[in-house]
Amino acid sequence: MSIGFFDSGVGGITVLAEALKQLPKENYLYYADTDHVPYGTKSKEQVKKFVLEAVDFMAAQGIKALVVACNTATSIAINDLRAKYSFPILGMEPAVKPAVEKNGDKRILVTATPLTLREEKYQNLVTRFDKAHMVDGLALPELVEFAENFVFDPGIIQAYLQQKLAGYDLSSYGTVVLGCTHFPFYKNCFRKVFPSGTDIIDGSTGTVNYLKKILLDRNLCQDGQGKVIYYSSGRKQAANIKYAKYLDILQLANSIGC
Repeated sequence: MSIGFFDSGVGGITVLAEALKQLPKENYLYYADTDHVPYGTKSKEQVKKFVLEAVDFMAAQGIKALVVACNTATSIAINDLRAKYSFPILGMEPAVKPAVEKNGDKRILVTATPLTLREEKYQNLVTRFDKAHMVDGLALPELVEFAENFVFDPGIIQAYLQQKLAGYDLSSYGTVVLGCTHFPFYKNCFRKVFPSGTDIIDGSTGTVNYLKKILLDRNLCQDGQGKVIYYSSGRKQAANIKYAKYLDILQLANSIGC
């Protein structure tokens, strides 16, 4: 059986790439809800409906574990999914805990979608770990649209980031958290905009480390071929279309153009 990866679009490929690196013999089913992307600007009710319908479809295909590789979908629907299905379900959340633990005395900037930053799950996460009140949040929803439309031109991306960050003292930040799975495509762009030495982190490695542990603990590992089957809102896609191209971007250069 395959490991399911779900996202509103192509962002979850940044997590899938890490899984392919750590678990190369597993097979994967990647589902992008391209009919409804982006999630981060929609209502909570809409997102929950889209996620439950998509995972119903994935479960019918036969998956042994699910990674909800979308911070917004995790914050809205993870509890409903765990109540409904018996297979392991892992979610994504902005990497606030590791950022606070390693940051020192500088501030932390969490970038995410508007819906993620508004949700109680995120607010509770910050309250739990940010005892010194060093965490700021910034919504960058256009980065999702840029990634979905294969926009990686450095002039466009860096100008956008500079415009959104115009009111911030960038030298005051020691860590930037990429709290949306679309954002790691632009990690090198963030590095160019922030001062040298600023730590740019996301949750992909930690999530896949936990996935690997769960598979081992439950004896669910298998010797597959590292095959990935892609679906766009329930429609099976050829392996050589855009999803594989996004994997190539991550594997070759982390991001393109920046």
